Amino acid sequence: MADTVTSDVPRTPRQLADSYVEALTALNPGVAASLGVNPEDDRQPDLSPAGFAAEAELARRVLADLAALPAEALRESAEANCARLLKERLDAELAVHDAGDHFRSLSNIASPVHEVRAIFTLMRTETEQDWAVVAGRLRNVEGALRGYRATLQQGLDRGLHSGPRQVETVIGQLGDWLGPEQGPSWFGDFVAAGPDALRAGLDAAAAEATAATAEFRDWLRTEYAPAAAGASDIAGRELYLRSARYCNGADLDLDEAYGWAWTEFHRLYAAQLAEAARVLPGATPLEAVAHLDRHGHAVEGVEEVRRWLQQLMDGAIEALDGTHFDLEGPLRQVEAMIAPSGSAAAPYYTRPSLDFSRPGRTWLPTLGREDFPTWELVSIWYHEGVPGHHLHLAQRMRSAEHLSRYQMTLGGVSADTEGWALYAERLMDELGYFTDPGHRLGFLEGQMLRTIRVIIDIGMHLEMEIPADSPFRPGEHWTPELATEFFAAYSGSPAEMRESEIVRYLGWPGQAIGYKLGERAWLRGREEAQRRHGDGFDLKAWHMKALSQGPFGLDDLTEQLASL
Repeated sequence: MADTVTSDVPRTPRQLADSYVEALTALNPGVAASLGVNPEDDRQPDLSPAGFAAEAELARRVLADLAALPAEALRESAEANCARLLKERLDAELAVHDAGDHFRSLSNIASPVHEVRAIFTLMRTETEQDWAVVAGRLRNVEGALRGYRATLQQGLDRGLHSGPRQVETVIGQLGDWLGPEQGPSWFGDFVAAGPDALRAGLDAAAAEATAATAEFRDWLRTEYAPAAAGASDIAGRELYLRSARYCNGADLDLDEAYGWAWTEFHRLYAAQLAEAARVLPGATPLEAVAHLDRHGHAVEGVEEVRRWLQQLMDGAIEALDGTHFDLEGPLRQVEAMIAPSGSAAAPYYTRPSLDFSRPGRTWLPTLGREDFPTWELVSIWYHEGVPGHHLHLAQRMRSAEHLSRYQMTLGGVSADTEGWALYAERLMDELGYFTDPGHRLGFLEGQMLRTIRVIIDIGMHLEMEIPADSPFRPGEHWTPELATEFFAAYSGSPAEMRESEIVRYLGWPGQAIGYKLGERAWLRGREEAQRRHGDGFDLKAWHMKALSQGPFGLDDLTEQLASL
């Protein structure tokens, strides 16, 4: 095996980072699909222990090549930023791998099993050749799930179990993928749009994928679940710190973050009380939310709510362009989509392909509903679409003149990305887009949700004490059961959403705290930039520079934003 990733020896961090992306897309077809490259590749990701080891070995070789670069290669600030990001990200990734966390990587969101299906939502489906690739990839679902099963089995053998809540939830999700006993599976529904000329092959391939999913679901239920029944859902400090470093790009002071989140909780609850009174005089926040659910504006029908969300994003683009952002080309192209059944409860965004032939997309899980109150959706879609994730990630992908492909795509840091999206919601409040009391209560509800995440994510996994000034169980120590009760007392989210969130935090430790901690970094960076520039501060110019600068972890983000 060659000492460097490509035969052309990289001489700068940017060249090395780009060669890493090229090598990883060749190794992992899921990564390739997310970037919209290698469209003829019908493989599924290798989720076996060997597949995870191959990606780790690639990361080690890249780090060795990075360390071997001459000092002059890092003299330019753009190259130094790329090098710092590449090293920090790969070091964090290898820390997770070397601890064996992939052997227990089963959760209700963003775990390897979800890659097996999500890859189809990223594929091209315009031509017969595209659909022939879909058929091939469907036939490879069995191999991917068998490899993943081998990884999880090795985890069982090593005593590395996923928590029981994750196992139970994923079993239920896979049941949704399989569909009703007499009806089509998700895979069968997906290929129904394929061409008649390939009908027999597509249906047969979908049936193979369905059978493989059923086999994996049954193995989880009959073998994995009993073996993991006694495992803890709690990460503990060591695993939590490792995962939090990967998600946030920083070794966090968890005591400080926990205490700060309680301060935010008290501030936000006071604001919610005031806004709730505008919705329904004398009401508590939960009573006001219940009133909005019953009597507020709602959209009837799945396709109707998709169109409504599309119009909301289109309207935001028109209103913000030229005033607070410069929106052109692919920044103006974002599609509202309905998430496939069996997804987690939270809405999400998928980035455009590298050539922008596939636009950015927002996804709404319907959870079987046909009625959609809009009081909360407005703020959420500013988060997922414009000026949130879509504007951030699409603008970053338009910055090839000064960013490596790695910085534009795979090098993202969750706290940076989610912090911007939560900042985007805050910005829309500052700009006066929540004059409707219901919409503003929805914004505050979203802020409270992300604050609760910090409190109970850190609290559960580290079994922290609830402070004396808490209105909820002061002096007790957090458990998942207390977290569920606290969530219900201070969030107006539906019960199925709250339950999905608790399972998410337990299965993805340290990720959910990045929204509020990232927003704090973005706000502090803006405040410091304003202080430095004084009356000459240009918010629109600052926004566009910030969106184009590439990703940073929380170790560096505030300082970088302040320097713009």
